[in-house]
Amino acid sequence: MLYIISTIGMMAVAIVLALGLTNMARGGTPSRSQKLMRLRILFQFVAVIGVMAALYFSTQA
Repeated sequence: MLYIISTIGMMAVAIVLALGLTNMARGGTPSRSQKLMRLRILFQFVAVIGVMAALYFSTQA
């Protein structure tokens, strides 16, 4: 279950990163870029917690 959560978190980070890069390339508004940056950092936090939890519980016997 944690592997699925970790994978979804990493995919969410990649999607938000792609949206941010697209917004920057098209010359989008800075406020949208800022919102996407904050959302990406939140998703990165969730993904890192998920990966760490998966690693922790996979080493438990």
